Amino acid sequence: MSTPVRVWGRCSAAGGCAAERCLRQEPPTFIAFRALVYSSLFIGFLLVFLPARFLAWSGITQPASIGAAQVAGIVIGAMGAALALWCIVTFIVIGRGTPAPFDPPRRLVTAGPYRFVRNPMYIGAALALAGAALFYQSSVLLWYCAAFGLITHLFVVVYEEPTLRSSFSAEYTDYCKRVKRWWPTLRPNARVS
Repeated sequence: MSTPVRVWGRCSAAGGCAAERCLRQEPPTFIAFRALVYSSLFIGFLLVFLPARFLAWSGITQPASIGAAQVAGIVIGAMGAALALWCIVTFIVIGRGTPAPFDPPRRLVTAGPYRFVRNPMYIGAALALAGAALFYQSSVLLWYCAAFGLITHLFVVVYEEPTLRSSFSAEYTDYCKRVKRWWPTLRPNARVS
């Protein structure tokens, strides 16, 4: 007999099972390891490797001196990285899953940074890219950041939100009424228009 596992919010056991039983079967260290691997691959490819290729392609090198733009870029990039890290930890601890779309959290995550905005991880990644664009004063990285934002928005609207709606039904619908997609809600328990 195979062990039931929740995938995309559904249990693989015949007839389904109590979500809590499926959630207890995975050790937290295994979830953390998976999240670390997936996050490192995502961050390494989209936020380090590709931007470095664009910088090399455009001939931009590290600034000769550190000025106000570089300091601002470092601060914005660090804020974005901290936000993304907070999201990853929240996914592991509360959601019992990873940021990867093929291995998502098993619970709807509405705590931590998700109390204020529905997509803080993507916002953190965009801030990190914007910080790099400012640090290097690179219009190429700024365009890459804009493309990242557009592609992310389309992914969220076309794939992520419908998947969450089908996995978490009314709970996700209520969450969407309280928290905006991209703009932080300072009063997370109030309804948004």
